[in-house]
Amino acid sequence: MKFSDKELKDFLEEKTLRYNSSSFISDDPISIPHRFSKKEDIEISGFFSAVIAWGNRKAIVAAGSRLAELMDNSPHEFILHHSPADLNRFKKFVHRTFNGGDAIYFIRSLKNIYKNHGGMESIFQRHISLSDADLSPALSGFKAMFYILPGARTQKHLPDPLQNSSAKRMNMFLRWLVRNDKQGVDFGLWKFIKPSQLSIPLDVHTGNVARKLGLLKRKQNDWKAVMELTARLREFDPNDPVKYDFALFGLGVFEKF
Repeated sequence: MKFSDKELKDFLEEKTLRYNSSSFISDDPISIPHRFSKKEDIEISGFFSAVIAWGNRKAIVAAGSRLAELMDNSPHEFILHHSPADLNRFKKFVHRTFNGGDAIYFIRSLKNIYKNHGGMESIFQRHISLSDADLSPALSGFKAMFYILPGARTQKHLPDPLQNSSAKRMNMFLRWLVRNDKQGVDFGLWKFIKPSQLSIPLDVHTGNVARKLGLLKRKQNDWKAVMELTARLREFDPNDPVKYDFALFGLGVFEKF
């Protein structure tokens, strides 16, 4: 399908306007952090919801809800003040390949990060400058800090774009926390990253739609494809290229484009 750049931008803007609205929230993993108002609760519940966000959206939301319940619907307080016995309740948790052992390690690591390192925002901030248009060093640096404790069953749940992973779920997490366009979906809590620095959360749906629209030539859904597609979207909106995630995702999931 061939569009002129103007036609393509207008088409994407129209679809972004359609899907970047409060009606998008209820059936999406972002609905979990929207239950909270405290900054740290939003970060922690959003992080868990993003990390487990693969597969059926309904199942993801159910699993995210369960994790919030297991943290007494007060994620930050639970992370900081849980006892070893409190962690036993997570042992039977499972969503796809993310299991109770993973959840327990995540809680231990988040406690270390919030108690000793100023929180997730602080970790990212150490690895980012305002001139960066590629956040792969920050994502890789966060992963290194996250897995600094012993006892992790696996490190596969946090991807490393420096190893050419598309890092879809972490790019989505950053979109949630950084973008602030007053539409009510993304939170805009983290101010040190500019929306212009974000990268597209690339998955099967967005990749397929992008290729059909001529926005992406690379066949693999890897970090090189993320960089290629994000650069193309910056041509349409250099200040907020990742807003088009709503259009590409909506076209793929809801319209079977």
